[in-house]
Amino acid sequence: MENDKQLNPQESLQLIAETIQKAKGGFHETGISAILWGSVVSAAGLVSFIEKYFNFYIGFDIWLIVLAAIIPQVFISIKENKNKKVIAHDEKFLDATWMVYGISIFALMFYINIVPNVSQQLITTYDNSQLYIKNIATNKTEIWRPYIFSQSSLYLILFSIPTLVTGIARRFKPMLYGGLLCLALFVISCYTITLWDMLLLALAGIFNWLIPGLILRSRFLKGKAC
Repeated sequence: MENDKQLNPQESLQLIAETIQKAKGGFHETGISAILWGSVVSAAGLVSFIEKYFNFYIGFDIWLIVLAAIIPQVFISIKENKNKKVIAHDEKFLDATWMVYGISIFALMFYINIVPNVSQQLITTYDNSQLYIKNIATNKTEIWRPYIFSQSSLYLILFSIPTLVTGIARRFKPMLYGGLLCLALFVISCYTITLWDMLLLALAGIFNWLIPGLILRSRFLKGKAC
């Protein structure tokens, strides 16, 4: 035992802090961000499903609320970072993962909304004509508008990435299971029409973020009360 390295006071305090962190599970997020994104995604998915199922339009693209959610997310992130006295390396890694995820979602939305319109303009410009197709559902001839096949499948893949990373890195089972469910919904979406894809996106928002976020929020408030 004489050869054992003696810890100085600073190393001892660090060891104690790490032990406490592990005992608490190492996951101290407030859950607000997960609740925010789970709410907007599930609400947008459900409204889109209802619109398509009952064949009506609310007057605007409901998915714009997902973009609008970026604004409160910025304030949430600023406030939470101010409240954190020490940010561990793994915390920075997870923050970077979620930041890149947000940028990727914005890029995907931009791609899906811009590319079809640009493609149609290019077709019209070069051919100086419109392409027509027969809609099997309505039995009507319509102008062909380019679109991205199975858009929802692409979103479901992106939805699962940060949730799985967080669930695996922090051993937080609700997010781990939510991410795995999201991948399962992705597989299902490859075989379903857009109507049911909207419902799958709503389910992803609920199980991927909303429920884990509520669990995190409950744990955070209990820990704060102690």
